[in-house]
Amino acid sequence: MQRIAVRLFVGIAITAIGMFGADNSLGTWKRNVAKSKTTPTTTNPLKSSSMIREASGDSVRVTNNGVREDGSAANWSYSAKYDGKEYPVTGNAPFDTVSMKRIDANTFTTVVSKKGGKYHTTGRVVISKDGKTYTLTTKGTNADGKPLTQTIVYEKQQ
Repeated sequence: MQRIAVRLFVGIAITAIGMFGADNSLGTWKRNVAKSKTTPTTTNPLKSSSMIREASGDSVRVTNNGVREDGSAANWSYSAKYDGKEYPVTGNAPFDTVSMKRIDANTFTTVVSKKGGKYHTTGRVVISKDGKTYTLTTKGTNADGKPLTQTIVYEKQQ
């Protein structure tokens, strides 16, 4: 009986480690502009956008490439750990720092902000159970200090 209990405990422990060890956000994602919503609507919204999330040691390397409605580029990248600490963002994002905390393989929280600026949002990312949809929901303030809410939907690319 004791051997069965030990085996059961070991099995549960291995399953838990595997579940929290995976990161289902990794891969190439394409923004579904039609399903994504920003309030208030930005003056120069994205026409297209893609995001590549890849493991980089104990960090996640994120590269965003997009095009705004006026044809200008919307490109930025960062490497961050899921430890809640701020990491720098390079490129032309409206923010220059990001922090992330992992809840499980399909869920994590984010905080993005502009140092010395008004842009600041907190968000929650949820990866669908089938692993095909990445949804980021945020609330905060835009660069003008006005309230901002977003739901950004990405679809996994093969």
